[in-house]
Amino acid sequence: MNEHPSPLTPTARFLLSTAAFVVIVAGMKAADTLLIPFLLSLFIAVIAAPPLFFLKQKGVPGALAMILVVGMISVIGLIMGWLVGGSLNDFTGNLPKYQQSLKLHSTELVNWLTGHGVELDDRALSTYFDPAKAMAMAGKLMSGLGNVLTQALLILITVIFMLFEAGAFQAKLKAHAESPERSIARVEAITSGIKQYMIIKTSTSLLTGLLIAIWLWVLDVDYPILWGMLAFLFNYVPNIGSIIAAVPAVLLALIQFGPQAAVWTAVGYLVVNSLVGNVIEPRFMGKGLGLSPLVVFVSLVFWGWILGPVGMFLSVPLTMAMKIVLDSNPDTRGYAAMLG
Repeated sequence: MNEHPSPLTPTARFLLSTAAFVVIVAGMKAADTLLIPFLLSLFIAVIAAPPLFFLKQKGVPGALAMILVVGMISVIGLIMGWLVGGSLNDFTGNLPKYQQSLKLHSTELVNWLTGHGVELDDRALSTYFDPAKAMAMAGKLMSGLGNVLTQALLILITVIFMLFEAGAFQAKLKAHAESPERSIARVEAITSGIKQYMIIKTSTSLLTGLLIAIWLWVLDVDYPILWGMLAFLFNYVPNIGSIIAAVPAVLLALIQFGPQAAVWTAVGYLVVNSLVGNVIEPRFMGKGLGLSPLVVFVSLVFWGWILGPVGMFLSVPLTMAMKIVLDSNPDTRGYAAMLG
């Protein structure tokens, strides 16, 4: 006598889903050395795919179009490595000196406040407000991003294979999907949304980094290209990213020239990020791809914990892709609305 198994209760389904989520997260955490190059390759491939398809549509042979796009990626990577590599090594070497100088500035501030009747506990101040730790965190962050450059060849090869596969993916989907039209429409909706977000965000991030580098060069702050690159990368993290990118440059201006230069540096970051983030970007991005501030913060902590500095950089693109995927399916559209 056959007995039908009883369906799982809501509590059992919740516990099973939670257990599966924990296992997946633990696996991602354990495989971060493999996952980071793959996600970066996917990120670059999404940005490089539109130029590749554009060249093919204009009649350029596929092999030549691939060579041109891969060459463009290689040149950009070499330029970034050349511009940032020397500054990063120099900054890392001078980091202990900067930390010591910041401690002296902190001591002078405490003495000045004490002289004006404001009593502060030195140990409490060093525990809850230590600029030297912030500078050390910036050094660790830049070192983590710099380590990615050592995997450039692996990332480039993976991008090439992804771009080759992108051209044949639609044909494979037509041949093997149960409902090809519906599947293709869903994939196109997902990829078009991600491409739109990534292209606009990359353009505005590039503008942000360029303006920051020019402003710091005018103020004569050390390593303007390095801080411009950091502003470019962390512009992908709304709200919090601009603060993270500004802290080391403001502290370095304080060390070099004093409080007035630090204030001018902070003003420059505020003006550039307000102009790009509140005026230029919304005009092109629109409101359809927005994430709630809470989701942005949680995704930053979550992906940063799993993948380190690269996870912080990719946190919003990954969450944005998840939102677009959820929104493309009527059964999960409610979850996408919760992220918005």
